[in-house]
Amino acid sequence: MKPLPKVIVRILEALKKHQVFCIVGHGRPDGDCIGSQIALTQALLQHSKTVFCWNEDPVPQKLAFLDPDSLVRPPRCDLKFDCVIALDSASLERIGKAVDCIKERRFLINIDHHPSNTKFGDINWVSPKSPSTAELVYRLLKAGNYSITPAIADCLFTGISTDTGSFQYPTTKPHTFTIAGELVKRGANLATICDEVYQSYSLSRIRLLQQVLSRFHLVNNNKVAYFWLKNSDFERTGSDVSESEGLINHIRDIEPVVVACVFEEIEPNVIRISLRSKDENLSVAEIARKFGGGGHSSAAGARIEGSPETVQKQVIKAIVEALNSFVSPEILQ
Repeated sequence: MKPLPKVIVRILEALKKHQVFCIVGHGRPDGDCIGSQIALTQALLQHSKTVFCWNEDPVPQKLAFLDPDSLVRPPRCDLKFDCVIALDSASLERIGKAVDCIKERRFLINIDHHPSNTKFGDINWVSPKSPSTAELVYRLLKAGNYSITPAIADCLFTGISTDTGSFQYPTTKPHTFTIAGELVKRGANLATICDEVYQSYSLSRIRLLQQVLSRFHLVNNNKVAYFWLKNSDFERTGSDVSESEGLINHIRDIEPVVVACVFEEIEPNVIRISLRSKDENLSVAEIARKFGGGGHSSAAGARIEGSPETVQKQVIKAIVEALNSFVSPEILQ
């Protein structure tokens, strides 16, 4: 049998050695982050470990079915840990408020699949070729002979499915389907996952989508699409920021569009951008890095200081320059 990678062996040794854990993920959590956090938390609880599962933001409503026991809680700064495990977070800063609450620790493990990961842990398992962190957690649990219950299978399948765009993104590999199949064998409920994640949207999210579709812009011969999300949009529609997840795909999927961008003013003169590309020759991670961000080739983001007008001008210019430099000639025709 092929020997386990050393990094997995080291992590398994740490899981066995330590007793009190904190599992943290990035703010504005998506399916991969939440699914990975809850799956690993449940696995450790089975082994009588003391586990705190933290995120600075609540579990999005469409993912609440993964956490019936409310394992995910906001950070608190009065605890000490043997081991902290950061999941799906490219940098320590990405876990937000939890940074100040995990200082009292002996050990830090970093498990992630973002190419821009800063390798901030005492152990760093960073696998950019993996389409999701949930896939890494699956490999870890399987290597350690942890019991993958139906509830854990639901979490991991959701993480893999959401971060691969329902197995549509170029990052999806043959082994991704193999792992998804194994999770179904172990009890992942496809009907529930599909209904909760993809087929049950709140009326407030539909109203938010209506705002997007009525105001998005196309530039550069319709190759670039973008829209803004403002606090007034959430107030007007009765939605919250978690319901903006996936809205970008509606403009990304327009036939001539190659790159889509969402601008969101999260603080005065602090703009959050999300980028999506549907051409393998154009990496939006490279664009995001110009503004201090990062991510994957097909999905990336950044936080940029500046006025909305200035940030929009700079980002759109960078996207157009990237299109002109990297997209194949037949697409530009």
